[in-house]
This record gives sequence, C-alpha cells and structure tokens, in this order.
Amino acid sequence: MLKLWWRLVRFGFRLLYNEMAFTYDWVSKIVSLGAWRSWQRAALKSLPSPETGSILELAHGTGDLHEDLYAAGYVPIGYDLSPYMGRIARRKLHKKGIKPYLIRGDARQLPFADGAFVAIVSTFPTNFIFMPETLREIQRVLRPDGKLIIVINGVLMSEGILKTFLEWLYRITGQRNNSDFDIMSLFAEHGFALERRQEDCGGSIAEVWIATKNADLQ
Repeated sequence: MLKLWWRLVRFGFRLLYNEMAFTYDWVSKIVSLGAWRSWQRAALKSLPSPETGSILELAHGTGDLHEDLYAAGYVPIGYDLSPYMGRIARRKLHKKGIKPYLIRGDARQLPFADGAFVAIVSTFPTNFIFMPETLREIQRVLRPDGKLIIVINGVLMSEGILKTFLEWLYRITGQRNNSDFDIMSLFAEHGFALERRQEDCGGSIAEVWIATKNADLQ
C-alpha cells in the first residue's frame, strides 16, 4: 500500500507540473495560506547584486519569481522541463511587458558553458535538485564561489486546525522528508559548502539553503 501511495503522489505532482499546471498558482496559495509568494521572494535576499553576473532559475514554474528577478534588476534565464509551465510563464511575463529568456530542458543536462552563472536559484524544486547528475551540472555552470540558492520549505507560524491539517498534508506528500539523508554530505560530495537559513516572512518562515561552490573547483 505504501508503494502505491507514493506512486499516486508522484503521479499527482507530475499532473500539477504538466497537464494541470494551470492550477499551480491557486493550489500554492491555498496550501500556504497565501504565503507562497513571500516564501519565493526569500530567495532574493541571498542573491548577489545584479551587476555581478548572470542568474539561472531552475524550474521556473509559472514565472512569478522570474517577474521578481526582473523587478530587482536582474535579467535571468529560466529553465524548466515542463512545456506547460513554459507556456504559462511566457504569457504571464509578456502581460507584464517582459520578454523572458526561457528554455525547456532537463536539469541533468544544462546547455550552458562552464562558469556561465554567478548564481542559480530554485524555489520548491522536486527531488531532481538532489540527483547527482543535477548537482554535477550545477557545479559545472557556476563560477568559482557561485551560489545555488534553494527555497526548500515554508512553515506557517500560526496555530489551529487548518495549520495542523496543512502540515499533515505536507508530510504525507513528502514535503517534510528532507531529514532522511545527509544533506551536508551530499552537497560536500559535489563541491559545495551548504548553509541553511530561516527567513522571516511575517507570520511564516521560509527555509533557504545556500550552497556555495568551492572556489578551487573550475
């Protein structure tokens, strides 16, 4: 039964990121009680200044953080496997007068030169972000001392039945199961020093991981 459950969970997420991608924005608002966008924006606090170099957003989704990046003065590149997310993001950004540079592809095969980016950002990625192939590619395309910034979780600080229900929902869908393997060792093995921060989002907290590439790795 447990294997069947996780197959159903994976299938549900596949639908959410693909054929049902048009529901992603309102689903994220509901499950975060409206805090989702604040959690996403927590990534901006750890980014280097726009003039330092190019930024890559992995799994850009429906384009909300991309809009924030443009507003903050960045000209990012977006990369996502889902063609559905790509279409939604393009429409959304075009309505804002933004002509985005979005590419469809697998994070395990990044079509960029070595050292192309000063930072890579990803908010609420699925487990692709922990795959050895992904981390090797991220390490390759980052500059020495470049940063991978991940918003991995958001936690509501309010109490009550609704929060309890949402926390239960996160747990049974695997969104709170990052403690079952050694995160620090995983990143160290792939040439990163990992720092974990909690950013106050006003009534909630965003958990942000900053993985800095070892400078001696070219």
